[in-house]
Amino acid sequence: MAAKNYEAMLVFSVKNGDEAAQEVFNKFKALIEKNGTISNIDEWGKRKLAYDINYESEGYYVLVEYSAEPEFPAEFERVLGITDGVLRFLNTSK
Repeated sequence: MAAKNYEAMLVFSVKNGDEAAQEVFNKFKALIEKNGTISNIDEWGKRKLAYDINYESEGYYVLVEYSAEPEFPAEFERVLGITDGVLRFLNTSK
């Protein structure tokens, strides 16, 4: 089956510092690269959240555009959901 294009908005916790958020992102970047191709990464950095999530008022935002087989996003979202340091994510097909 042909690869499809996806876009993922990821928000990481900064309670342990920006470097810790960057490390968590690098883990997911490697996961995407292993299963697909990244076409663009737009790191927004630390931003104020619209509302507190887990008593945190700031998050580290990253927008990733990638292509992968249609089976990959479900596994990607599963791993995002169980990883400490991920506050929110939205993964959509383009």
